[in-house]
Amino acid sequence: MFFTRFQALCQEKGVSVYRACTDIGLNRSAVAKWKAGGRPNGTTAGKLAAYFGVSTDYLLEQSEQKVPGVPVPSDEEIKFALFGGDGEITDAMYEEVKAFAAFVKEREAKKKE
Repeated sequence: MFFTRFQALCQEKGVSVYRACTDIGLNRSAVAKWKAGGRPNGTTAGKLAAYFGVSTDYLLEQSEQKVPGVPVPSDEEIKFALFGGDGEITDAMYEEVKAFAAFVKEREAKKKE
């Protein structure tokens, strides 16, 4: 039931179910509807998911994964994206690109200091 998941997320966040509703601009009466077995509409589900930092699928009990995973591309996919698939890409070329990316990342971090 949606309310069980909602209640658990509120406990994790340290807020009451009523507080969660008012924080996202809902009337506290929504809690009574959800306790009785109702579910939020799409817009409300999106707001709640953002509030709790979870996916709407998790919120609505359609998935056990709280946050959708971001696929990690393979080295071959990265090489293709960087070099357009033209010609042979050696490991040495790829290592130079990774070293340059690390250099740029470090340079940008120093700028922020």
